Amino acid sequence: MRQTQVAFLNVSLSTMRLFNKEFKTLFNVIKKSDSILLFTHSYPDADAVGSVLALKKYLESLSKKTTLGCLDPFPDFLKNLSNEKFANPATLDLASFDLIIACDSVEHGFDKIFPEIKDEKVVALLDHHPDITLQGDINIIDPTYSSTCEIVYDFFLENRVEINREMATFILLGILGDTGIFQHSNTTPKVMEIASALMKKGATLSKIVSTNFSNKKMSTLKLWGKTFEKAQLNKENRMIISVITKKDLSKCGATTEDISQVAEILNTVPGTKFSLILSERAGDTIKGSLRSEDYKGVDVSKIARSFGGGGHKLAAGFEVKGKIIETKDGWKIV
Repeated sequence: MRQTQVAFLNVSLSTMRLFNKEFKTLFNVIKKSDSILLFTHSYPDADAVGSVLALKKYLESLSKKTTLGCLDPFPDFLKNLSNEKFANPATLDLASFDLIIACDSVEHGFDKIFPEIKDEKVVALLDHHPDITLQGDINIIDPTYSSTCEIVYDFFLENRVEINREMATFILLGILGDTGIFQHSNTTPKVMEIASALMKKGATLSKIVSTNFSNKKMSTLKLWGKTFEKAQLNKENRMIISVITKKDLSKCGATTEDISQVAEILNTVPGTKFSLILSERAGDTIKGSLRSEDYKGVDVSKIARSFGGGGHKLAAGFEVKGKIIETKDGWKIV
């Protein structure tokens, strides 16, 4: 047992040393700030929500005035874990904040308000996505992390922040979300050790899994069934693809939140190399979600970048303008 703990400590310290200066700088800036905005990406997922909520609980322990911001509302599927709300940036006075911390996929939502932030305001970016071009005053960006929540954990560890039960739950939520409950290739020995440490702090694995993965509404299951029914396999490149239109959402009584995990499930179909889900969103926007697995040998981030998107080798996405129509030859974006 002692050897395992020592090994974990060595792994954690080697990773944290990369950002030792940045972790300390952010810690000191937080201490000097009175009002702090925590902002996360559009269509927030478990990692996006978990990272800002864990930081919010920490900031509240310091009696800091803290606001959560996002272009989209707090996701319904996570309301069993928190009753927090996200403020739309249109309602925020950005000049009133001393520090703004953007967490996870910062170029998908935060980029919209970044130009409006005055130079004298301190901006910190916490992200594990590759190819980030935004630059803040404090940049903690590393795609070798499994999740932004893992970065938050290392920040707490480096600065000897006591992690309580709520903080542990939110960090584990993000790690589980971005590792697919430890099924993806980004599940490192360090990730497993962190999960163990968080559970010792009181995070309940079963509740998180039930909330985020197992507890599905009838509308979600109806939408998934319709999406699976429409799935097609391209025999040349072994891509499995399906589409979700606004009409599908309306017919099933579903929302865009119900689309989560569809790409991952399709990616499990035998004989496939990668999956693609195209879903219609607001403003005549179509979101593409790509998933693969390491053993399949496909870098889906390259596909996403060809459409102006990005992401990780095994999980990436993009957005294009248009609408999805069905033709005799399949689906087409017009």
